Amino acid sequence: MNVKKIKINRIIESLKPQKIRNKIIRFTVSLSESLLEKLDVHLQQKGYASRSEFIRDLIREQMVEEVWSGDDDQVTGVLAIVFDPHHRELSQKIMELQECTRAFIVCSTAVSMDHANVLNTIVIRGRPVAVQDIASQISGIKGVKFSRLTKTTRFES
Repeated sequence: MNVKKIKINRIIESLKPQKIRNKIIRFTVSLSESLLEKLDVHLQQKGYASRSEFIRDLIREQMVEEVWSGDDDQVTGVLAIVFDPHHRELSQKIMELQECTRAFIVCSTAVSMDHANVLNTIVIRGRPVAVQDIASQISGIKGVKFSRLTKTTRFES
């Protein structure tokens, strides 16, 4: 076979339909009319393109909660905190806690919101208990005005 024919065969192969990894399945959900109306209003307010997208998000949220309720899997959390940059030794305490945790601090970004508030986002990876532990410890430091841990996990395609 000459080189031209081989290239043409490769192009033809690449144009063939690929195997679908996750086939989309349709199923029916039964709801009362009033609940469906409330759902549609909620979807519109939140900007969902469809009911299906909303249901997928609900399922993913439950999957995240399930993974975080165990301690077998590695998870990732994002801790957002707002603190007073003038509070003595606060930044040092946060850094010390980050250094001595069983979880892995992937990155930390601090942004000045104004002269009295700094927003710090900390990406933390590890077992759920370790991630929640470091988040709680940081949240409890005097001078932290606000904190929230956003839980995430990996999703299979």
